[in-house]
Amino acid sequence: MRQWLTRAKGSAGYERHTLELIGKSALAATVAWFVAHDLMAARSPAFAPFSAVLMMQVTVYRSLLQSLRYLGAVVAGVAIQAALGFLAGPDLLTFALVALIAMVIGRWRRLGTQGGQVATAAFFAFSTYTAATGNAQRVEQLGQIVALVGVGCAIGVVVNVLILPPMRYRGAEEGIRILAHSLCDLLGDIWPALRDGDLDEERTRHWRQRTTAFGSLNSQARAAFDTAVESKFYNPRRLLAGHRDRGFSGYGEVLSALQRVTWQVTSLTRTLDQWPEEENGPECRAFLRDYARLLAALASVFQQFAELREEELPSRAEELHQAAGTAQEERSRLLERAHDTSLPLADPSRPYGVLLVEAGRLTDEAQHSCDVLRRSFERGAA
Repeated sequence: MRQWLTRAKGSAGYERHTLELIGKSALAATVAWFVAHDLMAARSPAFAPFSAVLMMQVTVYRSLLQSLRYLGAVVAGVAIQAALGFLAGPDLLTFALVALIAMVIGRWRRLGTQGGQVATAAFFAFSTYTAATGNAQRVEQLGQIVALVGVGCAIGVVVNVLILPPMRYRGAEEGIRILAHSLCDLLGDIWPALRDGDLDEERTRHWRQRTTAFGSLNSQARAAFDTAVESKFYNPRRLLAGHRDRGFSGYGEVLSALQRVTWQVTSLTRTLDQWPEEENGPECRAFLRDYARLLAALASVFQQFAELREEELPSRAEELHQAAGTAQEERSRLLERAHDTSLPLADPSRPYGVLLVEAGRLTDEAQHSCDVLRRSFERGAA
């Protein structure tokens, strides 16, 4: 626990966000309970704090969106119960009809993840309706459920907006670091084996299997980036000097480039896994050594992205430029030396031409990523 709290104090990461969410949720629930129990003297005051806690979302935009959906779901559920209850009475058949209709309405796409709350609200409303002694009391208590949910949603959104509104711009960097770290690790395993000419079947199959994780990593990285962008919407902290100009356009382009790199590395590992046993002459081994030097240079580029921090961009911009330049030099050397050999570079049934195409694509994407990030930093500085 001490280590966890130390990490929360040291950086704006998962631990600090968790503490902020816990504190704001407790505050919102307490205020909502006070309003519902002490000020409104409600019969079921728990609806308010429950709704308030439910509105503590990862971004202000989601708080607003989910509050509208949740309130709409509750109103729909209570309205179904009120209509059928007053028409047919609180018997078992009425409950079955309420449940059926609520389940159907809950499937409405506009309600999103809050669709299940239609049935929940309808069931609570049915319980309240059957416990009431008269129609006037029933109307009052059903209306009170809607009022309590509205109060809870409002308090939850206000607390989320006014007290440390979540600004998850670090998620954009995190998405890039996730992919870059995975790419760096995989290329760091591949290039020493190519340098030593060690392409045994078990090793190349393992490389290929590792690329299957890129799909989920791409999804996680994109989700982290989208959350960072979404955190700006309706967020008052975006008006502060430190957050005003965060457009994330550079990060978005870099992330897209790294995602394309994962596809190309997947193709590269497939080619290596299908390496013909007869391709094992002196020129072949020299080609693989040259290719290993290129992959080592690319791994160095991705290592820079794996350690990306926005505050370090001014000092790392030149390092990124130099790393990308080294990769371009290794690519040129690879092409020049490959064309000086008798290797069948134009034969599509042989692996050399495919590897050269992948080398060009990988190097171009690495250069593009570095250029985009550098231009983004220069625009921000200007």
